[in-house]
Amino acid sequence: MTTFLRRGLFLTLALALLGGAGCAKKTDESTPSDELALTAQEQQAARQISDGVVYFEYDRYDLKSESKAVLTKNAPVIKQYPGLRVTIEGHCDERGTEEYNLALGERRARAAYEFLLSLGVSPGQLEMISYGKLHPAVEGHNESAWAKNRRDEFRVFKPRR
Repeated sequence: MTTFLRRGLFLTLALALLGGAGCAKKTDESTPSDELALTAQEQQAARQISDGVVYFEYDRYDLKSESKAVLTKNAPVIKQYPGLRVTIEGHCDERGTEEYNLALGERRARAAYEFLLSLGVSPGQLEMISYGKLHPAVEGHNESAWAKNRRDEFRVFKPRR
């Protein structure tokens, strides 16, 4: 094999390897890329907060008494761990336009956000996002499924300092 041909093959192989090396692993959008590992106590607190799903009536964003109880239970836990951040995710059922449901999901997240603030949680620990109808908890086209999809969920993470 000639030197010219060997160099050409080497260059082709090198470019192929470099091209593959540039591909990064896709990260999950629901967890910030700067997330740090949680301590055992923080993991327990995060589970409690994440388990506290808040549900809404059809086309509503006001908090029911059960929802306020969930948030009231979680507020002291959030305050106890000031290094944790909580993302409040607003969700809707499949009915309505995407634009309408994104706005309704935002109002639902805002309702939980404002209530947590009223309980003394720092605004620096909270963020909001609306997914509208994009991430149903339950697949289905009936009231039972829709009721489980009209919700706020809570994701806990610890940002990198």
